[in-house]
Amino acid sequence: MGLVRRRGALGRPWSGWRTAAWCAGALLLAVAVSPPLVSTAHADPAGHMVQHLLLGMYAPLGLVLAAPVTLLLGAASPAWRRRTARLLGSRPVHVLSHPVTAGLLTSGGLAVLYLTSLYAASLHRPWLHALVSVHFVASGCLFASAVAGPDPVPRRPSTATRAVVLVLTAAAHAVLAKWLYAHAGTLPPGAGHTPAATERAAQWMYYGGDVAEVLLACALFAGWRRARRHGARRTGRAGPGGPGPAPSHSTRTDRSTGSRAARTAGHSAASTPTRAATASITPTCPAGTTSSVMPSSSNT
Repeated sequence: MGLVRRRGALGRPWSGWRTAAWCAGALLLAVAVSPPLVSTAHADPAGHMVQHLLLGMYAPLGLVLAAPVTLLLGAASPAWRRRTARLLGSRPVHVLSHPVTAGLLTSGGLAVLYLTSLYAASLHRPWLHALVSVHFVASGCLFASAVAGPDPVPRRPSTATRAVVLVLTAAAHAVLAKWLYAHAGTLPPGAGHTPAATERAAQWMYYGGDVAEVLLACALFAGWRRARRHGARRTGRAGPGGPGPAPSHSTRTDRSTGSRAARTAGHSAASTPTRAATASITPTCPAGTTSSVMPSSSNT
């Protein structure tokens, strides 16, 4: 919020709905780490899955749609902006923020957690559970930003590529949820949950994940529409009936030059009868002599 106030003091007010998105994401994070939900997540796999959805899918979507990097660049000093731009343009950040990398981190992390003994170990080691939660938030923010983030990203893949990665990641998420449901008696290994409890957790994962992924797809589509509108305005193709681009300096110069030429042509046309009448009364010169008055050729 301090960055929002600083940006406003510089005469560049921040979008209200982006501030609301940030507040919503922060609120969901607070709910996910609140003591009641933490204790429920420790005892019930369904509670754990709700916590996973909040930490890894819903809260990151709100935080990313708030465009925090754009806000930081707008309120920071020129030196910080240059450093941030160099960091965003570096090769490691480019590889890490690619949609394929982000999709593998989020879906692969879930597979490792629920198909190995990592989940059971996190139930008995608080530091490991905290590390898993940090991974949820980080991978969720990375994936949401790579697919539909409004912040500037150098060499960002096309919208079609990001949409394909989103669909494939959503499919992997759904397959994992169905696999958990089908093997509720043995998965996650060593957790000791009843099959019914694991089935409820798998249902939360399946349907809750679908809703989050639909919201992410809507954000991707909205960003694509916004980019098309901005591109149309830049090229003067805002649509039928829309205002065209402002005339350039050369266009205005051509128009003024044309107006002066038209006025000159009109003046010449008006004076042509007088010159023609003068020519009609001028005696014809004999061959080999030069007349002091030559008739002017009329403009056609």
